Amino acid sequence: MGSRAETCSETLIRLPGDASQDSTRRVSDSIDRAVAQAFNEIMPHTDAIVVMTTLTSADEAVKLVRALLERRLIACGTVLPGGRSMYRWQGKISDEQEVVVLLKTRSARLEMLQLAFDELHPYKVPELLALSVTAGNAKYLEWINAETTLALT
Repeated sequence: MGSRAETCSETLIRLPGDASQDSTRRVSDSIDRAVAQAFNEIMPHTDAIVVMTTLTSADEAVKLVRALLERRLIACGTVLPGGRSMYRWQGKISDEQEVVVLLKTRSARLEMLQLAFDELHPYKVPELLALSVTAGNAKYLEWINAETTLALT
């Protein structure tokens, strides 16, 4: 097994008797750049995020998701019933059944989403955790972008 500096691309191009580390490194860097470019074409850079929240019932979750969709703050909301949250609140440990909601949007919409949560979410301190999306189906990411574009508000 080679060192971290000796990548697979270096191993593949090193010819027997080739002592030129510099030429190997240049070819390796070129291969790495080509792979990165191909990856970016397949999985383009995105500002997509998944926002997690919880509510006490599926009806509350659907109501919130519909309102956010109407405002074009999210492209999709996935309602996952059957969650169980255990947490400390006002000095006591609580154990509650909750509905988990995954909201697909863009980081550019996060500030407006926070304002909508302040208005629409029934909890005093609603869960709003934004998770970055590092890669995904290019068509799906384009769809998220189209459905949450700022020009449509």
